[in-house]
Order: sequence, then structure tokens, then C-alpha cells
Amino acid sequence: MTLDPAVQMLLTMMEAAPKIDFASATPADARAIFDNPIPFGEPVAIGCVQHVKIALEGRTLDARLYVPEGAGDNPALTMYFHGGGWVIGTLDTHDGTCRALANASKAAVLSVAYRLAPEHPYPVPLHDCYDATVWAAANVASLGINGAKLAVAGDSAGGNLAAAVALIARDRGGPTLAHQLLIYPVTDADFDRASYGANGGGEYYLSTEGMKWFWNHYVPGVDPRTDPLAAVMQQDNLAGLPSATVITAEYDPLCDEGNAYAARLAEAGVAVDTACAPGMIHGFFSLFQMIPNAMPWIERSGANLAKAFAA
Repeated sequence: MTLDPAVQMLLTMMEAAPKIDFASATPADARAIFDNPIPFGEPVAIGCVQHVKIALEGRTLDARLYVPEGAGDNPALTMYFHGGGWVIGTLDTHDGTCRALANASKAAVLSVAYRLAPEHPYPVPLHDCYDATVWAAANVASLGINGAKLAVAGDSAGGNLAAAVALIARDRGGPTLAHQLLIYPVTDADFDRASYGANGGGEYYLSTEGMKWFWNHYVPGVDPRTDPLAAVMQQDNLAGLPSATVITAEYDPLCDEGNAYAARLAEAGVAVDTACAPGMIHGFFSLFQMIPNAMPWIERSGANLAKAFAA
């Protein structure tokens, strides 16, 4: 399929925006550009947004709790881990995404400001996300949520973290998760996949050069990237994981590795709803206010979360 018309229009607009030279860029350079997005329209209306402090051993993480209208008392909770290559991204960059997903699922969403690389390389961000999930399950009363109905979600690097949290939760005996929502997730550090060759030149927003830069900051050195919690595709056993939604994008360098991870989950007996969004690029899920055809994918994700919580 050709590019979605709204995606093409967005890419044309982005041509005039400042560019990152990943050969010389610092994390501060990337954050200055990507962590200050231009707002598109009014914030998505939602019942309640609350700032939360997650007190963990040796550190406190900021988080934001979204509760939609009609969620009822003690709603289910989705932990959300934002994308940004483990280096960039904030609670604000994914505020709209979390609002829309909470509304679509009729469940609460807790977005976590995990610590970022390279100041905090692997496995620090992952430990933050898992420990925050454990914290949420133990603090259901103060959060006003149902601790028996818990899911994890994330986009891109956040999808990587969500998948890894699901693996740790399985192996450590909890918390019990109802679902994992993986939106164009990073699952491997293999840059030879066909979708990198077809889509990694930078013309579709995310580039191969950019992904190498992100990996170099998250996991310095190639060998550690074989760690099956850094590159979840390296996991030998994917059985016993919660049901999954895996959404990829046709014009995304990460398309093939996301599809491959979904196939491996299914082969391991995990119930998976997976699809590649035609005409879409990396990041489309969070650009629904500019890309109308992104909204059905948010609605599909929300419906799958609601179904998993109801099971």
C-alpha cells in the first residue's frame, strides 16, 4: 500500500523541522527537539488526570494516572511505558496517547517516567518499569484501581520494556498480568532485517542510523544486546505469557522484528492479536490527532485490553 495521505502530509511538514545528525548528536540535542513537541489541538478530554509519585528503593519516579469517564469504581489498570529509544520521551510527549488509550479501554492508565539512558543504561529503565508495576499492584487502594486486573503497554522502546516486564513477571511469579500491548516494539538489535533495508533511510521518520544510536546509548557494546531482556527476541521460551496485542507499521524499520515476535508468541501458545497498519510509519499511534486512520488502532488496542480485563 502507498503511504496514508495524512502520513505523507505530516512527513512533508517535518521536512522543514530541525534534523538530528546522529553521527554527532548528543542526548541533549535529541531531547531538545523531540521532547518539546508542538501540540496539535486541544488535549483529549478524560475524566481525571492525577500526578503520582512512585516511591521505590533508592529512587522516586514520577507517574501520571489517567482515569476515563465511566470507568467505575476500582477500574483495571494498564501500566504505560513511553517510547523514545530509551533516551528521549517524557510523560508529556505521550500524554495524548495515554488519554486516548484510557478512554478506548475504559480502564485507568499509569504512565511511568522511568529513568533514561545513557545516564541510566540497561537494565535501569527496565528495573524501573518492573518495580513500578510491582508498586502499582501493591498500592491499589491509594490508586483506586483493581489490582487483580493489570496490564502492561508501550510503544517502540516502551513496547520493548513492556514485553520484558511481562517476561520478568512470568519468571518471578508476579504481578499477574492480563495483557501486554506492544505498539511497534523494539524486539531485537538485528539491523539486517528487510524492513530496515526498505524503510530505514530516514524518509519515514525513524532511521536505521537513529536506531543504532539509541541502542548504543541504551546498551553500550554489542554483546550485551544478546541479553534476552534487552532484545526479547533472544528469549528461548515465550510460553506462559499473558495475551498480547502487537501492532506494527508498514513503513517502519521495526516492522519485521515486531511481526516476528508476534509470530513467536503465537507459536508458544500465547493468544495474540497482531496486525501491520497499512500506510503507517513509526510513531503513528501517538499522532492520531494528525492521522485520522490511526484512531481505529487505538480503539482496537483499547478493545483488546477491555476484553482481557473482562476474562
